[in-house]
Amino acid sequence: MIDNTAIFKLSYGLFVLWARNNDKDNACIINTAQQVTQDPLRISVTVNKDNLTHMLIYKTRKLNISVLTEDVSFDVIKQFGFVSGFQEEKVQSGKYNRSENGICYLTEYSNAYISADVIDTVDLGTHTMFICDVTEAKKLSDDPSVTYDYYFKHIKPKPETSKKKGYVCKICGYVYEGEELPEDYVCPICKHPASDFEPL
Repeated sequence: MIDNTAIFKLSYGLFVLWARNNDKDNACIINTAQQVTQDPLRISVTVNKDNLTHMLIYKTRKLNISVLTEDVSFDVIKQFGFVSGFQEEKVQSGKYNRSENGICYLTEYSNAYISADVIDTVDLGTHTMFICDVTEAKKLSDDPSVTYDYYFKHIKPKPETSKKKGYVCKICGYVYEGEELPEDYVCPICKHPASDFEPL
């Protein structure tokens, strides 16, 4: 079943991206999911290659997205992380609901989930864009989706920067100490480029 109001919940915010291969569940936080066409209903999802969630999606060609709400805690953000580790277990099986495709989705702190089948991929260097047909979508609540602006102002802790000189990653909060940030610098935590850093 596809509830189009669930698609309306997609915004420039944060999402939990889920994948599953056999008994292996994994998830990570992403900030790039959007509708690309209405008929057929398709979305695009851009994922950093350097994590297990990406690898599982590339292999299984299936994914779920949980759209996070403004009441999401930073502990939830930390639990999933912006890059899922290859060894670290990110998802405790049995703790979460599963959609028709068997992949987990988050009910608490989420106002919708969307299931999709990958039909095409676009190589973006450090990331892959997955083009997907939506197979299931359900609205879970009327709570507002978290936006990046709201995340920065109300959820993400402010780094202690009073005694430091350098740059801070706007995505995950990593602090690069130094007078000048190299143009080709990549955040060691979330793998985002120098353009996503700002001076302290």
